[in-house]
Amino acid sequence: MGRHQRAETAGLVSSLICAGVGYAGMTVFLAFAPAIWQVSQRLYLICSAIIAACGTLSFAIGYARQSRSWNLRFGWLTPIRRVIEIAALSTVYASTLFLASFMMLGMMNELLGRTTNDYLSGLCAAFAGIAGYFTFVQATLMDAKTLSGLLPLFVVAGVTTAGLTSDDPYWSGNNFSQLGDRTTFAARMFNSTLMLAGVCVIIITYFALSELITTERLHRLHLTDNGRATDVEAKHFRTRTIILGVLLILSGIAFIGIGAFRYTPHPILHNVFARGLPCVMGVLLVGLPWVAPQFSRAMYVMSDAIIVVCCVAGGLWLAGGNTLTNVEGVAGLLFMAWFMVFTRQVAAIEADRVESRMRHIQNMVVEGNAMVIPAAGHDEKRTDPDADTGSRLATQR
Repeated sequence: MGRHQRAETAGLVSSLICAGVGYAGMTVFLAFAPAIWQVSQRLYLICSAIIAACGTLSFAIGYARQSRSWNLRFGWLTPIRRVIEIAALSTVYASTLFLASFMMLGMMNELLGRTTNDYLSGLCAAFAGIAGYFTFVQATLMDAKTLSGLLPLFVVAGVTTAGLTSDDPYWSGNNFSQLGDRTTFAARMFNSTLMLAGVCVIIITYFALSELITTERLHRLHLTDNGRATDVEAKHFRTRTIILGVLLILSGIAFIGIGAFRYTPHPILHNVFARGLPCVMGVLLVGLPWVAPQFSRAMYVMSDAIIVVCCVAGGLWLAGGNTLTNVEGVAGLLFMAWFMVFTRQVAAIEADRVESRMRHIQNMVVEGNAMVIPAAGHDEKRTDPDADTGSRLATQR
């Protein structure tokens, strides 16, 4: 079996194990938990925690299993860095699985009522099995493109859960800060979602920039072999990458700050992060052609279109034709969409680099297998026509 087929097979095994653990864990809790923990919302919290634990453990095992960095051949730094990567990525998956499963259970409760509790063990087993399957497969085939797809789901799940469970029916008429400006469960859920979203942005930024740096390093090595590399170009790349990383990390820190400092006790700090986020986003989108010139023009057009849409939405709000909640929602969703496209572009660049390298190696192998046969009575050499045809086909692929 190939790498992808082995990953799918191992994912199925992980799914069965996680489903069994989820069913057993939820059944034991329902049997022995005190009455105060038999309330629907607390039951859903425990169920979501079991699902998140199963999926996160499956991811950690899958990611550690496919890594070859656990020996000390390259020193202590490599295994330590791998442990940090696993911990960081596990945070992303655990929070995403918890919020997504809690949101789905809450929506089912709204539709079916307390009937949902009668099937809670089965639902926990089903969700845990699905989580175990996808997390193990994604851990085996991990890249920035895979990781970025979790961020919109995570944010939408957290904000939706907070909005559905809020005891303030008028928060949407003001802004999202009002949703988190309380000490209720909904407010804590909203603020925690923002803080974890900021952490996710920083983690994904690390992986995306690592892929950009690796691609550029191999590209520079190829140019050096051909005598075309210059130190000025390398310096410009380092400068652009540092600026890009700083802007992305600042956007993540802004999300963390908005969730960490509620408006009522910390109005100044809250406004600094809340108003600083669109400024950082604006600089990043406008300066993208300079800090990331390796992207396509369509990416730059998309960035400019996002700025235009946000400006129009803000203008309508100032004119009294829109609410600040809608403006913040549009800006937040567009930024998450842009960030997902950004990481997918980075992953595409990395995939094209790998494909180009494999094509180059294949061409070298085909050319090396060309049969050179000396003709009788002549000094000239004749190349096997079949090998030449294979070389041309390999070049065309």
